[in-house]
Amino acid sequence: MNPTNRPRAAQIERGGAAVTLEVSEPLFQVASALNACGYDADLEKSSPVRAKVREEMNEALAASESARDSRDKLCAYITLHHLNDLGLDVGQYVSLALYLSPPPELTPNVDLTQLPPQAAAVVNVLPLLRAFADEIHLHFIWLRHRAEYETLIAQVHDPMTQMILGTNIYLHQPVSSYDGRRFLVLLEPMLSPNLTNARVYGFDYIIVISPDNTSGDPVSMDQIRHIYLHYVVEPLVYSRGQAMERMQPLLKSVQDAPLEFFYKSDIVALMTECMIKAIEAHMYVIAEPPPQRVLGTRSREVLAQYDIEKAAYDAKTAVARDNLVTLDERQGWVLTRYFYDGLTTMQHNGDGLREEIAPMIYGMDVDRQRRAAEQILFVKDVPPDPLRPAQQPRKIQGMDLAELDLMRGDSGDAADLAEQALADPAGDHARATYLLARINLMEGDPEKASQGFRKTLALSKDPRTMAWSHIYLGRLYDTMNPPDRAKAVAEYKAALTVRDSRPDTKQAAESGIAKRFALPERAKPTDNDKDFDPTGKAEKEAYKPPAPQ
Repeated sequence: MNPTNRPRAAQIERGGAAVTLEVSEPLFQVASALNACGYDADLEKSSPVRAKVREEMNEALAASESARDSRDKLCAYITLHHLNDLGLDVGQYVSLALYLSPPPELTPNVDLTQLPPQAAAVVNVLPLLRAFADEIHLHFIWLRHRAEYETLIAQVHDPMTQMILGTNIYLHQPVSSYDGRRFLVLLEPMLSPNLTNARVYGFDYIIVISPDNTSGDPVSMDQIRHIYLHYVVEPLVYSRGQAMERMQPLLKSVQDAPLEFFYKSDIVALMTECMIKAIEAHMYVIAEPPPQRVLGTRSREVLAQYDIEKAAYDAKTAVARDNLVTLDERQGWVLTRYFYDGLTTMQHNGDGLREEIAPMIYGMDVDRQRRAAEQILFVKDVPPDPLRPAQQPRKIQGMDLAELDLMRGDSGDAADLAEQALADPAGDHARATYLLARINLMEGDPEKASQGFRKTLALSKDPRTMAWSHIYLGRLYDTMNPPDRAKAVAEYKAALTVRDSRPDTKQAAESGIAKRFALPERAKPTDNDKDFDPTGKAEKEAYKPPAPQ
């Protein structure tokens, strides 16, 4: 499917530049509404424009009883939908803002069923937001301060451009034409400078960041670079999906690490983050300024002194980078040193990441890396991940634990947990049904599995679960005797219409459309995107389905 035909975040225009730095009035209006309802986080660090906007909103509210009434209704909604985690609480409204048309409409630019789950949870705030914005003339407040927003953009533009350029030079990343993928940085000073919101929606990589008025650098280029590296690295890792099955044992080595379940259950996500950590370590610059060569001098003493100072600086940098790699591995990113060493070889060879990533992945000695990972003493916690903003890793339980049991091959315990979820009126019935359908498939009952996948589609709103249910149904039709190719293709096409952003889903569905799915000849599958056995005989030992996110 052409990525330009897919629903996009509202701020990303078709045909625009692949990397952009912008401001957004819908985001401004949403953030201003949060401020009007008690969102005071880090006011002392914020750009002065935040205080000015808040003052003007207060003046408008003081002058109008109807404006105060609209504010009170808006704030009551926000209070009712409050989440204990500040990042998640604000993040749900940020997610919604990214899909809104400009004021005064402020309506989603996609069907409500296509909104991200966190945005859909608060979509009913929009009528209240529109009424509030109209009562206090928020659009005109925006226009009065637009020049200040543009000044902030100008302050960030050159450092961000240099950071992107430096990263591309290091990776030997070619400057290519627009391919439908976008990296967008949005500045919004009405939000806390300490809170970074990052999102990956389909082909759109978005980071929302607020300037810090107390810092020499208005925004953290390290955070922007981290999301940019996801934009660059993820497609390169996902394109090697066929190599991932043999790397699944590495997941067992991180089960005690303080990582989110997402990374403990998805080897591609774990490898991607380790690669990014390794790149960041290579690009790490110590705080001490480097020695400067005296231009024009021929003095041997001066040149010798520069060489001594430069060698000392390089040695300090090497130690700092090595320490950073060690810390990354202790946090659970167990392949960081492997990729760090591979990137060192890349630098010596003069090649780029596109050329070197395949040898690094396909040439990995998995057993050796697993044994090395098992020797790592993990720390107790890790910094928040801007792409997964929960402040602390949540305890793995319920259906997440069932997924891990299935990944380990313990289908009995996984089935028990799924049945418990089905018996609980508040349980996740969709994920439980999906997991049981896959177990039925493993145990050689394709008819019961098919019923389970269809029931999953009726219950689930999770894009990944729905897409893979369609894919499994397509494979069942392809492996019937005789095959029903028309129904199989219809299921694969249905999988593509579901807004799952993961490349493995797209690859599996498009492969099914292009060619009838065939049963594997080996006793064990080589990767979970291509090998499938409706009888269950080839799947019992090593079946590792993609976990829904």
